[in-house]
Amino acid sequence: MKELSFFYFAVFLFGAVVGSFLNVCIFRIPAGVSVVSPPSRCPACEAPIRWYQNIPILSWLVLGGRCAGCKTAISIRYPLVEALNGALWLLSFHYFGLALPALIYALFLSALLVITFIDLDHQIIPNVISLPGVIAGFVLSFAVPWLPWYDSLLGALLGAGLLGLVAGGYQLLTGREGMGMGDLKLLAMIGAFLGWQSILPVVFIGSLAGTLIGVPLMLLKGGDGRLALPFGPFLSLGALVYLFWWFDIFSWDQSFFLPH
Repeated sequence: MKELSFFYFAVFLFGAVVGSFLNVCIFRIPAGVSVVSPPSRCPACEAPIRWYQNIPILSWLVLGGRCAGCKTAISIRYPLVEALNGALWLLSFHYFGLALPALIYALFLSALLVITFIDLDHQIIPNVISLPGVIAGFVLSFAVPWLPWYDSLLGALLGAGLLGLVAGGYQLLTGREGMGMGDLKLLAMIGAFLGWQSILPVVFIGSLAGTLIGVPLMLLKGGDGRLALPFGPFLSLGALVYLFWWFDIFSWDQSFFLPH
């Protein structure tokens, strides 16, 4: 029992450390800046952040959410991303055990976390994540026993194609662009990691979550039907729910959706 508790703590801690790097990606990728160089520094005073000031979650708490040098407030998003990524890694290793698929899907969830926050901030989904993600999902399918490579390949093709049809139909009916190309590439990446069986459930869950959140926001905005919400975070949520809970939510026979 103690060994298991230590294992889970270690997984969460390592996930939080990775989450610290994800914060760098979220901030720098949209700006077109290298995520490797220069080393982490305060955005306000540009003072380098020492290693002991960069301990995930703990450093933010010890420093009171402020820069050690200029005392500028540091967003709570930083420890939040670290904690979220630690929790996602913990969930993956708890669900899949100490096996290669656990690491594969932990990294997949980390990529979705970066995409989510970048899309929320800038309403873009960077090609530098989604396109390599499609290739990675297909290549890594050979290391996932329950995901045949052809299911992964078909998932990538169906993901981009299905959302493309929906987006094209919406534009024809309304004359407005409802989804960007970034959403298509993201769903292709999700399909590559989860297989073609995931596409409809992921879109359904994402659309449902988007409606439950979007309609109240639209009403608060005075009923403005043109309120633009990024769809990437909802697709990412759909992928998360499908990966861990889809088959538990529905108890009826879902052999159609199961990988062959």
